[in-house]
Amino acid sequence: MDFVQKALWFIEGHSKENISLEDVAKNAGVSPFHLTRTFSLTMGVSLMRYLRGRRLSEAAKILVEKGSNILDLALDIGYGSHEAFTRAFRDQFSITPEQLKSQGHLGNVNLVEAITLNAEPIPKIDPPRFETIPPRLFAGTVQHYDCQMPAGIPNQWQSFGAYLGNIPSQVGDAAYGVCYNFDAEGNFDYMCGVEVSNSSGLPKEFQVLKIPTQKYAVFTHKGHIAGIRATFAAAGKWFPDSGVKPFEGANLERYGKEFNPVTGMGGLEIWIPVED
Repeated sequence: MDFVQKALWFIEGHSKENISLEDVAKNAGVSPFHLTRTFSLTMGVSLMRYLRGRRLSEAAKILVEKGSNILDLALDIGYGSHEAFTRAFRDQFSITPEQLKSQGHLGNVNLVEAITLNAEPIPKIDPPRFETIPPRLFAGTVQHYDCQMPAGIPNQWQSFGAYLGNIPSQVGDAAYGVCYNFDAEGNFDYMCGVEVSNSSGLPKEFQVLKIPTQKYAVFTHKGHIAGIRATFAAAGKWFPDSGVKPFEGANLERYGKEFNPVTGMGGLEIWIPVED
């Protein structure tokens, strides 16, 4: 059983309890950071959002089936007060615990059901090569995304395409997708950009990102660009048995001349930062 499946198993076995990200990661045998990123890429939802949704869904069922005291239930599942539980419950279901208990049914409540184990097949990939690169400067357009709704990235690339070939101080001919500023909720920033030697003369809508000296595990994505998420997930699952530890830095997608942005074919490289 791989570590994402272990995490799902542990969550389902403790969905009515107050468990933390650290508890899940320890049981799965990986770091909280690596579990958070790989779970999001594999399942399309952040681990903490899923854990919170499952815990509140089980609480909703208990309220309807048993009519439990709301404060006692809140304390049982890890909320320190009636107010904190009510706020989280309302944010999740757009209804308060009191309203749900009063109506006595779940017909208008969108529960978060358990993800089926092994629901997402993960492809096999070749082992990575390793590269250590000096500090680099990237420039491009940046958007903020949720791991559940990254559908705007292709449109971001389409808009960025107008700048390619006309960016001052560009280094080389490759384009880069840079994923950074990940958080526990599965949110991240995504840059469509290129490497530059300096930030002079860039379009006003560009942002600049400096990445320090870093070692990377470099994986090859050979299929259509639409399958990149599965390759990211497969790369994440390569680490636990490899003895290589991922580093909390920016991921790079490198699009060279071989990549055809019109057809989405040609392949690309995924650079994941690792500890030196």
